[in-house]
Amino acid sequence: MSNPASTTARRNEAPTELVGQWRELLDRHAAVSCALEKALQHDHQIGLSEFETLDRLVDADCQKYRMTELAGDIYLSQSALSRAVARLERDGLVERTMCVEDRRAIFVQLTDKGRAVYDQALPTHRSVLAGSWDRPTACP
Repeated sequence: MSNPASTTARRNEAPTELVGQWRELLDRHAAVSCALEKALQHDHQIGLSEFETLDRLVDADCQKYRMTELAGDIYLSQSALSRAVARLERDGLVERTMCVEDRRAIFVQLTDKGRAVYDQALPTHRSVLAGSWDRPTACP
């Protein structure tokens, strides 16, 4: 019987151009996301997932946004979105309400406090995004 640790081998072939581009995209995404997360947490005590949720709510420009529609419009999984919305609701930045016509549906809406936090965090988000897009660095 062989020892799995001693038989692990890496393929010797160089990554294809497509794989190299994919890895570069992942590296860039990780670096930019990390920079955004750190700046938003430090300056505004809000995470990137929460900011992105607020950003989508503002962009939707509607009073209420169905959670299922929001989930389809954002990169977060359904469970990650639910946790982000729960944190935003806990902090008074959004409200969740049930749909009267369809009790399975849940609406999310921005509060005045949520809009104020978003307005304060927006310049930080856009500045970090612009500054790290062309020259992303690894995040410690």
